[in-house]
This record gives sequence, C-alpha cells and structure tokens, in this order.
Amino acid sequence: MKPVTLAIVGAGSRGAGYATYAEAHPDMAQVTAVAEPREHYRDHIADTYSVAPERVFSDWRQLADQPRLADAALICTQDAMHVEPAVALAAKGYDLLLEKPMAPDEAGCRQIVEAAVEAGVIFAVCHVMRYTTYTQALKKMLDDGLIGEVVSLQHLEPVGSWHQAHSFVRGNWGNEAASSPMLLAKSCHDLDWLRYVMGESCESIQSFGTLVHFRAEERPATAGERCLECEYEPQCPYSAKRIYLGRVEKGHTGWPVNVLTPDTTTEGVTEALRTGPYGRCVYACDNDVVDNQVVNILFRGGKTASFCMEGLSQGGHRKTYLFGTRGQIYGDGRYLKRFDFLTEETETVDTEAGDASILGGHGGGDLGLMQSFVEAVAHRDQSRVLSGPKETLETHLMVFAAEKSRRQNSVVTM
Repeated sequence: MKPVTLAIVGAGSRGAGYATYAEAHPDMAQVTAVAEPREHYRDHIADTYSVAPERVFSDWRQLADQPRLADAALICTQDAMHVEPAVALAAKGYDLLLEKPMAPDEAGCRQIVEAAVEAGVIFAVCHVMRYTTYTQALKKMLDDGLIGEVVSLQHLEPVGSWHQAHSFVRGNWGNEAASSPMLLAKSCHDLDWLRYVMGESCESIQSFGTLVHFRAEERPATAGERCLECEYEPQCPYSAKRIYLGRVEKGHTGWPVNVLTPDTTTEGVTEALRTGPYGRCVYACDNDVVDNQVVNILFRGGKTASFCMEGLSQGGHRKTYLFGTRGQIYGDGRYLKRFDFLTEETETVDTEAGDASILGGHGGGDLGLMQSFVEAVAHRDQSRVLSGPKETLETHLMVFAAEKSRRQNSVVTM
C-alpha cells in the first residue's frame, strides 16, 4: 500500500510531535503539506519532511483553497481555532485527526461532528489515553471479567504544581475566554477515558471546582511582577527561573522550555522570561481556570465514578481504583494490581511501554493513536479508531454538563 499522506495544520508542539510518525514510519505515512502562521515552526516541518514550497502555507485557508493535497489533515491549532478548518477540510474530503478538545463549546463540537459524518471522512480526536499500553491491558482485564462487573471507579489526575503554573496560569490555557475551562482543556482526556473504561453512557453528573491559590490575594508581599526581578523568587515554588532556566542548565531544552521560544539557549530563554508571558508572577496573571476540581458521575446501570483534577500536586501518573463484584484493580499508569476476592491473592502487571521518543509520550498513546488513525485511513475503516465521532461527542457533552453543574451548583441529567 502507498503511504498515507498528511497535511499538518498547526505545527506547534503537538502538530510537530504527531508528524514524527511519518519520520519514524515513512512506509506508512508522509507529510506533504503544512499550514502554520509562525515562520520558524512552519519551516521546521517543511525542511524536515521536504515539503514542496507550493504546499507550504501561512494560513489553513490557503490550504483549503487548493485541490486536496493529502489524504488526511492533522488539525493541531489552538482550541478555539478548530471548527473552521475542520469543517472546511472535511468538505474537501480530508480525513481528520483533531487535537482535543474538539471545540470550546457544544455548538462547535456538534458542527465538527456533523461535517465529518456528512462528508463520510475518517474522523479521530486525539484522546490518546485510550491508546496506551496501560489502558489496553486494563481494558482486556475488565473485558475478560477478572474483577467481575465493574461497579465503581475512583480516578485522580495529579496535574503537577509546575505544570499548572506553566500551562494553566502563565500559558495558553489559563484564561477561559481565550481557551476553555480547565476540565475541557486538560481533563476531557479523563472523562473520555472513564467512559471508555466503564463501557456505559453517562446518565447524570455533578461537579465542584475552584481557583484557590493562583490569585492576586495569595501574592506574597515582596513578590515582583516578573520572576527575573523579584525579591521573593528564591522562596517561590512557581519560580519561572527555576522551572525553565533550571531545566536549561541540566540540558533539558524540549517541552516545556521550547514552548517559550525557539531559542532554547540560556540567553534566549532569559529574554523570553524578561518579555514574554512565561516570566510573569503566577499571582499577577490573567488566569481564571480552576486549580482543583471534582466530578461525580452516574453511569447507566447504576455504576458510579469520581474524578479529581489536582493542580496543586506532585504530578506524575494518574491513579485509579476500580471496584468490581469479584475483585478490585489499582492502577498508577504503569502497574496494574488486581486483588481477587475469592483467592485473596494479588496479581501485578507491568505495562511499561519503554519508548523515550516523542511518539512514546502519554505512555505510548501518541504512537497508538497515529498507528490506528493511519491504518483507518489506509483501509477506509473507521472502526480502527477508538475515539470516533459519536462517542467523542458524547464525552465532550459530559464535560459541558459537568461545567454547567459547577457553575450552577446542581446535578445535571444528560
């Protein structure tokens, strides 16, 4: 079979990361077009994959104005910039791989799904947690009935204190009006994962969430506007100097450092901290998304789940307890520990993916996603995608219902 051809729409961290699948598997996929407004990132894709100059665009609209230049489009723009290119490129016949979330509101999500279904294109959203070796091992244990029928689930996402400060205070997803609520921007992965693991539809949902710490009221008296010029900085756990320059000193210039600037030298990062958004005091930003949130879910059949997003945490892998009629499972993102009620014995399964590449990210979920999508496009088989249009829309609607509950202090029926 000929390689599947890909157009990269949005060549930032995620777009460039997914594109590396073509670099690692040139027999399966090739990048043949790119649309990106920032010259450095656009040129990186064009140069890396030898994209012809006439297929390099500064705006997705220029790509959409051309005859179809690839089999599929990978839409990795910012959250609020998904609807227009997705609808337009679906109409052109491009199969679509769409970075999560689909859109920051219900209307946008429905518009994208309707466009994809009407055009009859292969459609996938980057809910990479479904594709990890860990999740697939867990799913098999559940499908094999190893703990009987699942009755209840507890799930924790420890975002991590520095990650919260990087992405959801100083970064692109700190302000709801400019991006989306925290639950959608960060944890739509998790609600989608809960739906996948439980295997049932959500009937009702309830949520509480607040912004407790990253506020002006919590600002130390001696704190400055920027970390480079701040008396309190040496005592601050959220110091931009420590988070970014500390990584540069250790030779770590990938994410999150390369988000600040293409120049990841000490001088380049220092200048970005002096002038850019990532050098701001975390107590003096325009952020308004929550730093903690809980969601309670009633699934069909009386099954229940609780989810906690904790921005103020050590970080690391998500933690999950699943309780069934014949046993329970504890998972930490790598190990699955199953306790059997009958034998009272514990079995431990190691699901380590062992891949340090970009596509090894999210426990191998990025690679699994790309493999599934490329195979679906090559074979014209939507079933090879684990996050198709119908169920993806359903899990986005769960997020919107949870946000409605949080704002209205109510239980929302789906």
